[in-house]
Amino acid sequence: MILIAGASGATGRLLTQELLNRGQRVKAIVRAPESLPDSLRHHDSLSIIHASILELSDEEMKQHLSGCTAVASCLGHNLTFKGIYGSPRKLVTEATRRLCETIRVSQPQSPVKFVLMNTAGNSNRDLAESISFSQRCIVGLIRLLLPPHVDNEQAADYLRTSGSVNDKSVAWVVVRPDTLVDEVCVSEYDVHPSPVRSAIFDPGKTSRVNVAHFMADLITNDEVWSRWEECMPVIYNKFFSLCHSGK
Repeated sequence: MILIAGASGATGRLLTQELLNRGQRVKAIVRAPESLPDSLRHHDSLSIIHASILELSDEEMKQHLSGCTAVASCLGHNLTFKGIYGSPRKLVTEATRRLCETIRVSQPQSPVKFVLMNTAGNSNRDLAESISFSQRCIVGLIRLLLPPHVDNEQAADYLRTSGSVNDKSVAWVVVRPDTLVDEVCVSEYDVHPSPVRSAIFDPGKTSRVNVAHFMADLITNDEVWSRWEECMPVIYNKFFSLCHSGK
C-alpha cells in the first residue's frame, strides 16, 4: 500500500494513475475528491481520504499510514496570493514532519520509503553544488519574497537531517524537477545527482508525467531506489516531446 499526499495536484494525479497502472494499491489524501477524474475516483485499488493533511489527528494519521510501505508527497502551494502568502506557510515541511514522525512512532519492521517532490531551485546541502554568485543573490531574494520556496527547502532539509539520522524507520529520496510542463505521455528523461544547468539563468524543462514516472520507479523498482536513496536527484526532459497536453 502506498500513501500519496497531494494526490489531487497536477503531478499527484499523474503519480496516482501511474502507480495504479502498475498494479499498486494506493491511499490518497485529498481536500477535494471531486477534483480527481472519474477514472481515479472509481478505481478499485484507490482509497480516497477526504481530509486536509495538517488537520488529521495523530491517531488518524497513524491509521492512514498503517500497512503502507511507501509515502509520496506531491504537496505544493496554489499559485494565488492566498496560496503563496496565506496559511499554512509550511504546508510541505509540516506534512513531511508529521508523516515521518508517525512512521517512526509506528516502528515499522522495514524502512518506509518517503519520496518528496521538490524543485531544482533548491540546493542539496550535503553536496558542494556549484551555484554562481548571481544565482545565490536571486535565490536569497526569492526566499524573502516567496514563502513556498523556503517551505520546499526546509522540507528537504528535514529529510536530510532527520530522515535517516535518528533511526532507520524512514528511507528517503527528494526529487528535484526543473521548470514543470504538461505533456500527455512519458518521454525520455535524464536524472542527475545535481543540477547540470542553472535553474535561474538556464532552466531546463521537466514534464509532470515524467516526474510521476520517476517517482513511481523509485517506489516500485528496488534497483532505482538503491541508486538514489538518501539523494536529491534532478530530473530533466531529454528531448522535446511531441506529446503536448491539449495540442
